[in-house]
Amino acid sequence: MEFIQVQITFPTMESAKNVAKLLVERRLAACVQIVGKIRSEYIWNDEVENNDEILLLAKTRLVFFDEIIDFVRGLHPYVCPQIIALPIIAANDDYIQWMNDQLKKSIQKT
Repeated sequence: MEFIQVQITFPTMESAKNVAKLLVERRLAACVQIVGKIRSEYIWNDEVENNDEILLLAKTRLVFFDEIIDFVRGLHPYVCPQIIALPIIAANDDYIQWMNDQLKKSIQKT
């Protein structure tokens, strides 16, 4: 099983907390951490933009990534939200087992 960490940015703490809670409740993520305020610099509509954002880190399986994208897009206030996945290349065995246990019910539903 391939595990990933999904990074999602939000404009407010409230929107980040809402999505974090729902991802865990739906067992799409074993754990979601809200890092807090970050500063983002980017180009949007040919203009340099900068905003404070909230970074959310969700630990899950690669097999759930498309479902997470669809779910988050349905709730996200941005037109083009950052939803990216990074591989978890190694972790302690007990943490991997814990993630497996938390995500197991999602696998059984599909």
